[in-house]
Amino acid sequence: VQLQASGGGLVQPGGSLRLSCTASGGTFSVNSMGWFRQTPGNAREFVAGIRFSGSYRYYANSVKGRFTIPRDSAENTVTLQMNSLKPEDTAVYYCAASRSRVIQSTVGLTTTYDFWGQGTQVTVSS
Repeated sequence: VQLQASGGGLVQPGGSLRLSCTASGGTFSVNSMGWFRQTPGNAREFVAGIRFSGSYRYYANSVKGRFTIPRDSAENTVTLQMNSLKPEDTAVYYCAASRSRVIQSTVGLTTTYDFWGQGTQVTVSS
């Protein structure tokens, strides 16, 4: 499975960005997808995730109420709508895919995911 992330860029505080991650090749084996982010010198941090069966969505507390995975995402594409962005949201954002059906206790673990995209930079600055 190959993952291609796009949509990053520079935005002012309070602004919005929409990230997309498109999966290709063997997507029948993917049951969940997630978004993580990473800043220099820090571990990769969970942002949001979705389990396709039942359309369960999960969000980190730091982004809850600001970031969403919309329900109108196209097949094999997971979108992350980011609103009310803050400077502390600045990071490289990675999408990931898992063969497993994630639950609350596993969605935020990097070890849950089998495939990773290349990352897209999001910078929130005035």
